[in-house]
Amino acid sequence: MDAELTALAASGATTLVSLMVTDSWTRARELVGRFLARVGSDPTAVTDLDDARSRLLATDAPEGGQAGADVRSQWQVHLQQLVEGGSVTSTELHVLIASLQQLAASSTTPRGSVHNDIAGGVQHGPVIQAGRITGLTFHVNEPSTGTEKLPS
Repeated sequence: MDAELTALAASGATTLVSLMVTDSWTRARELVGRFLARVGSDPTAVTDLDDARSRLLATDAPEGGQAGADVRSQWQVHLQQLVEGGSVTSTELHVLIASLQQLAASSTTPRGSVHNDIAGGVQHGPVIQAGRITGLTFHVNEPSTGTEKLPS
């Protein structure tokens, strides 16, 4: 059971760290925060999550650097201690990790990507499709009429 628990806690910590540097962090934080509150974990644990995220975002290699390894290790130990201390079952931890992994998988799917093909006709300038554009400037050269003199 120890090896299985270690692997489960490592998986959870890795998933948690990967979510800390994504746009899905707010949702992940809510999931983990509710889980920790329900199991009676130390109330400062959510603050520790926020501090860990701040450390990760302040580094050049958030997940892969030393800060990422430190945070993964910290949360692996924390998750493992929750199970070993009887605050949570391995099944409950597995359910949390599955939810986090599902969230991580959805955060890697490109959202709002658009692909357009233009067929037919002639376009003499940029063609844009977007949800919102602000501060866009085009510098367009007038098409030549063919009557200009070329420099000799």
